[in-house]
Amino acid sequence: MLTSKQRAFLRSLANGEDTIVHIGKGGITENTVKQTAEALKARELVKCRVLEASLLDAKAACDELAEKTGADGVQVIGTRFVLYKANPDSPAIKLPKK
Repeated sequence: MLTSKQRAFLRSLANGEDTIVHIGKGGITENTVKQTAEALKARELVKCRVLEASLLDAKAACDELAEKTGADGVQVIGTRFVLYKANPDSPAIKLPKK
């Protein structure tokens, strides 16, 4: 569970990131979960987007994808959301203390 200070720190980092996961009309598939999990392991911070054709809204997609990947939802704005999961082997992002 992230504190508000940690969320603010992660939001500032995510501001400059590109959107790398897109959720379309198929919703959250097994392939989407696998792609997101791999991206989280490599980057720790992933920005996602829900396309207009999708039946999900951004909040529901964020919650579902976070649950399936074991990540924390950082922020949801409009059709975009940000997920964070620390790499257990070698964390690249050092969070502020709680």
